[in-house]
Amino acid sequence: MAEAGITVQVCHALPDSSFLRALTVPAGTTIGQAVEQSGLLREIPSIDLAVNMVGIYGKKKPLDTILREHDRVEVYRPLQADPKEARRRRAGGKPAKG
Repeated sequence: MAEAGITVQVCHALPDSSFLRALTVPAGTTIGQAVEQSGLLREIPSIDLAVNMVGIYGKKKPLDTILREHDRVEVYRPLQADPKEARRRRAGGKPAKG
């Protein structure tokens, strides 16, 4: 008997466009396999899964995570700036409270 497929989504957001693809994959498929099968890496060749973090519904996960029905795989863009440093710069001109 053949294994049932599961439906998942693969998405990636850019400042001016987005990629969202629903696909049916075999049970036991990993995040990395789903990203490859979605065609994302062909459509946006600048994505490097060794650099770009991935996750499911906003929680970072390794590429070998097994997917479940209705998971949304997200491929994140690299940070443009260190969030702590950006916060320090924004607060730099403000007087300390106290």
